[in-house]
Amino acid sequence: METIAIGCDEAAYNLKVAIIKHLGTLGIRCDDFGAAAGEVILYPDVAFKVADAVAAGKYKRAILVCGTGLGMCICANKVPGVRAAVCHDPFSAERARMSNNAQILCMGERVIGVELAKKIVDIWLAAEFSEKSHSQPKVQRIAELEQEHCKR
Repeated sequence: METIAIGCDEAAYNLKVAIIKHLGTLGIRCDDFGAAAGEVILYPDVAFKVADAVAAGKYKRAILVCGTGLGMCICANKVPGVRAAVCHDPFSAERARMSNNAQILCMGERVIGVELAKKIVDIWLAAEFSEKSHSQPKVQRIAELEQEHCKR
């Protein structure tokens, strides 16, 4: 059974719960790094924990949700080796995986509804990055430039 890391702040608690239930129906387990009901938590703390776990290879993929998805995405992308993408439509979700090999999907509870979020999750999970893709040189270049910047 595949396991996905998931995290949220208090602004996206309800969306996180809905996604966890949806993933459960697909036979996917979630390790929850997010806020509990009524808990106030800063999204940077959650995003960095989840992104660190992805970068360390503990999870192949993760989902982060907050009010807009933007804050989580900004934080997750600060972790070397991580590619996170905000996706609020099906095409972006597919391309985040197929063109950018994004390991972390970010969404905002205040931006999209639950049913669309579940559809986006399904599309993102089904999409795969190919090492033979025309996007491979771009993703490789991102990794190279990231390493150069980390040495500074």
